[in-house]
Amino acid sequence: MKILRQIMHTFDLHVSGRWFVLSMIVGVAVGIGAIAFYILGQLVVRYTLGEFAGYIPPSPTGERGLFEVSTTVFRPWMIVVVMTIGGLVSGMIVYRWAPEADGAGGNTVIDAFHNKRGIIRPRVPLIKMVASAITLGTGGSGGQEGPIALIGAGMGSYLGTRLGLSHRDRRILLAAGMGAGVGAIFRAPLAGAIFAGEILYSDSDLEADVIVPAATSSIVAYSVFSQVLPSETRFMPLFGRQLQHSFTSPVELIPYTVLALLMIFAGIAYVTTFEKTGNWFRRLPIWPHVRPAIGAALAGLLGIAVLYLFSGDKRALAVLGTGYGTLQGVLTESASLGIPLLVAIALTKIATTSLSIGSGGSGGVFGPSMIIGGCLGASIGLFFHDLWPTVVVEPEAYAVVGMAGFFAGVARAPISTIIMVRALTGDFGLLVPTMLVTTLTFVACSRWRLYREQVPTRMDSKAHRGDFIIDVLEGLKVSDVYPKDQSIVMIPEAMTLDEIVHRLAEHNQHYFPVVDQQHRMVGIFSDDDVRSYLFNDSIWSLAVASDVMSSRVVSVSPNDDLNSALKRFTSTNLDELPVIDPENPGTLLGMLRRKEAIAAYNQRLMEHKQAAADG
Repeated sequence: MKILRQIMHTFDLHVSGRWFVLSMIVGVAVGIGAIAFYILGQLVVRYTLGEFAGYIPPSPTGERGLFEVSTTVFRPWMIVVVMTIGGLVSGMIVYRWAPEADGAGGNTVIDAFHNKRGIIRPRVPLIKMVASAITLGTGGSGGQEGPIALIGAGMGSYLGTRLGLSHRDRRILLAAGMGAGVGAIFRAPLAGAIFAGEILYSDSDLEADVIVPAATSSIVAYSVFSQVLPSETRFMPLFGRQLQHSFTSPVELIPYTVLALLMIFAGIAYVTTFEKTGNWFRRLPIWPHVRPAIGAALAGLLGIAVLYLFSGDKRALAVLGTGYGTLQGVLTESASLGIPLLVAIALTKIATTSLSIGSGGSGGVFGPSMIIGGCLGASIGLFFHDLWPTVVVEPEAYAVVGMAGFFAGVARAPISTIIMVRALTGDFGLLVPTMLVTTLTFVACSRWRLYREQVPTRMDSKAHRGDFIIDVLEGLKVSDVYPKDQSIVMIPEAMTLDEIVHRLAEHNQHYFPVVDQQHRMVGIFSDDDVRSYLFNDSIWSLAVASDVMSSRVVSVSPNDDLNSALKRFTSTNLDELPVIDPENPGTLLGMLRRKEAIAAYNQRLMEHKQAAADG
């Protein structure tokens, strides 16, 4: 690390080569972390659910299981036991060593970016990896994106801290690590890069500075992570290459609009249930370490209830774990599941995810969103296929669009979600209806979002507070602000201290320019400078203004922008600065007060906000 720090310091801060090197290092680290997370999760599944319940959740086409279970005896009720123990172990680990690693993980990353200077404790990625592998591996309902986002962000933050980077640069590395994790685990490097810049804000804003570093680290992490996958699925979309749908008729936008309305109501229900469940668990008067166990047990019972309700159909167990195996069937042959099972999976998935993650279990919310949106979308597709078969020919297309539309609304990330779903399915023929549905859900769900730490725009982020002060002030000149009609008392440099003391008693002025015989300014003093002589009246008749003043005058000119003036205020801790004529050095034009500069900034900022609101 010491050698790396020396190498980094040889590059200029703004040289792209420096960021290329840093992003590659983050990508390698996150790729290795994604491999460890993936293998650990597979091991937990094999030796918990597989060993004791005789159940290995099915995998999607592009993700083959690394381990197989030898027993074929399926014990449904053991799933509840395994989940409860898994929740207990996960809770003990998280709340003992890293409480900020509980829940989905995305909010922790967003909060660190905006409010904590990009700092995540070094232990958090490791704790999150272990706790999430246990939660998801034992059947907790959740996704992989939240854990891997926090793992990657923690690695980026750690590297930035060890290299002594600025707060801004550490934030960029944090976001690059987050994008690399998402891009690697979902085999979608472009989506990961856009996700890293988009997920930080709830309105239509983007953290543009992180896109290129995140894209570089995503590509590297994706390449590293792919090496652990079987060769036949190494560069395959998660749900295979066989999903090729098309959009051929504008009339079909009618059922897609109905789909969007359903996604809006489902999104509101998801966010509301998730938040209320989390609040309920936080109010429980019990040790927080055991709350995830209670949530996991309740989620397991719901999963078994749905299993028996549908006559032991194991596809119903998509309400537990990631559920990607069942989603594979939804995307390829939704008719075999039928509308009742699809709706039951979607609605129960809302409840099981809220219980598993809202109770403090460790997992993401993107994976469950894909299940909910995909199943509800497929149910709408099947409904309109029966009602309007000449228009709705491919019900599975509605599952693909539903996945994107649902998460885009509740996560406030429409662009990255569209790219993500396209990358996961390998299906690029549904861009128009996907854009329609995601736009509608994004606009309608503005009050309901999963990531509560998001801020509306960059202007609202503490990470950019100084940037926008500079942008606003650079448009204002000193000549626009300082009073031109000031009556300033100027002190001749030969005036005695006795005369100065009496002059101060007659005026409320705090800073007094000192001028020579040609009325050119040669120094300045404040009333505080004079007070230090008040208790020594023996020198009042001896000392003159030139003895009291400071000849190193910090001044501004009328053509200086207020950003430069504000920097001089803060660097000298002065409340007033003399305004000097640049054509006639030494000629005082007036005094600029700090409060006038701040008032001008506030006025301009209000004008900008009003213009944005009117626009």
